[in-house]
Amino acid sequence: MRDYLVAISVKKQRLDAYKPLPADLVKNLEEWFRIELTYTSNAIEGNTLTRQETALIVDEGITVEGKSLQEHLEAINHNKALDFVKTLADKKRQDITEADILNIHQIILEKIDDTNAGRYRTVSVRLKGSETVLPNSVKVPELMKDFMTWLHADNNDHPVKIAADAHFKFVSIHPFIDGNGRTARLLMNLLLEQSGYTPAVIRKEDRGIYIKSLEEAQTKNDLNNYYQCIYESVDRSLDIYLEALEPKGTKKEYRSDQDQRFYTTEEVAKILQVDPESVRRYVRSGKLKAVKLGGKFIRIEKSDLNRFTEELKTK
Repeated sequence: MRDYLVAISVKKQRLDAYKPLPADLVKNLEEWFRIELTYTSNAIEGNTLTRQETALIVDEGITVEGKSLQEHLEAINHNKALDFVKTLADKKRQDITEADILNIHQIILEKIDDTNAGRYRTVSVRLKGSETVLPNSVKVPELMKDFMTWLHADNNDHPVKIAADAHFKFVSIHPFIDGNGRTARLLMNLLLEQSGYTPAVIRKEDRGIYIKSLEEAQTKNDLNNYYQCIYESVDRSLDIYLEALEPKGTKKEYRSDQDQRFYTTEEVAKILQVDPESVRRYVRSGKLKAVKLGGKFIRIEKSDLNRFTEELKTK
């Protein structure tokens, strides 16, 4: 795992060399990550909204037919929680308070379960289908104080490992009746942002790997697969930034088989052999799926771009 952290540090150094980043690029990347973090974190917990539906709810305030009120609120609340987390990003790790964590949770469960929002559980809980034994509720306040002591202590570990450890320790306490995973991932990404790292986006398709790795860590004290899952998530996010910044043909250590990537509107226009305004029209009409269109960059699923390219060829 140490080699993985070294590789992540090297990528961060490459990214830091480009700073200050272009304002339009930063805006588009932040907007994309906002949707992606909301979509994936909720999907891990069973929310059925698609990436595009999440964007419609968060960005446009549109109600999606056939989806429950709770699923809408989960998207809205996670987006609000990201806003709150942003206000904490300039703090140091040692300045994060227990109240900050309770506030994150309160926002996550707002209008979904106001009785338990921002409050530690007072009942025992079990994880469905898991052998993990969670602490008795009576111990939660003391365990959270211990957690805060650990969080505030001097720690020479790699910042990404500290963030991963914070997530693991938090979900192992499981201080709330619901919303523990979402709160833990927000806390982890807050710690990453405070250290200048890109967020860990745990993909929906990696849900099984992620949950299994947590159980292995909790029941067998084997964190190797868990660390790998988190480190790969940060690594992919660094790739996204570098992909948008580095010209084609420069050294790239990231994988080229990602489901999505950033393109400029002009790049898509060349691929489709149309003008840039046509690309914008295709995206607005929904013929070409992109999570966000604006500024210089758009995020498109490669499979959908390939599909649309073939459709245009047959016309």
